[in-house]
Amino acid sequence: MKRKPVLLIDDAEESDQAIQIFDQSGREYVKYHIKKFEESCCGEIPTTITPSVFAPEGIYKGLSGVKEYLSTEIKDSEFSESAYW
Repeated sequence: MKRKPVLLIDDAEESDQAIQIFDQSGREYVKYHIKKFEESCCGEIPTTITPSVFAPEGIYKGLSGVKEYLSTEIKDSEFSESAYW
């Protein structure tokens, strides 16, 4: 099973742009709205930059980070199936 990057979003225009860029890229991803943190155990996370990508390859912050992540070539062989995400 391949681990998918997580796109952390909010209600801002940059998050909408990040979603659109990801959708156009054709890459699989998981969209996670920051409001879900407030509804779960963690409460509000005021210092988190959205949009951000959390991926096995690293963390990419802001819309420029999303674009940087999507411009990188991902090699499935770089990650073992036993790695946790």
